[in-house]
Amino acid sequence: MDKIKDLIQRSIDTKEKILHDSHLLMTVMDCVTLIVSAFRKGNKVLFCGNGGSASDAQHLAAEFSGRFYKDRDALPAEALHCNTSYLTAVANDYSYDVIYSRLILGTGKPGDVLIGLSTSGNSKNIINAFDAAKVKGMATIAFTGSTGGKLKESADLLINVPSDDTPRIQESHILIGHIICQLVEENYFAERND
Repeated sequence: MDKIKDLIQRSIDTKEKILHDSHLLMTVMDCVTLIVSAFRKGNKVLFCGNGGSASDAQHLAAEFSGRFYKDRDALPAEALHCNTSYLTAVANDYSYDVIYSRLILGTGKPGDVLIGLSTSGNSKNIINAFDAAKVKGMATIAFTGSTGGKLKESADLLINVPSDDTPRIQESHILIGHIICQLVEENYFAERND
């Protein structure tokens, strides 16, 4: 029982650090503003990640393209790993390092937003995707752990959760992602109904 309580407390401690980090909270608001602006201009939001971060990417994309709280129109958002035929072909024929960057170069448009989730901030395929996004004139948001890793250098906005523990980082990524989805939904659809 003590171990369970300790793990819950560690998650709470990480979230407490986020709660009291005014710079990080402002970055979350900046993400909301950026995404609302992209949707208003007819652009899309793309997500990418590996492993559990791929699951989180898919989860958050679905919150936009499906719904969060409101019954409303779908928003153009997609997780880039969902086409397994593409993923396995490119990984086999080229390299796993280019699975996302090739898609970005093929489908990304100026004004689109790429959100990359990497607890270390050092996933080569996410870094390559951010480089490709820059070429295409896209904005980039990185969800990482405490240091930001190499993504810190190429992200327009960095959400670096103050932890080096992968499960705590991922728990916080989904919390922050949900906050962004809720605020984007509220702001975007409030503006459209005025």
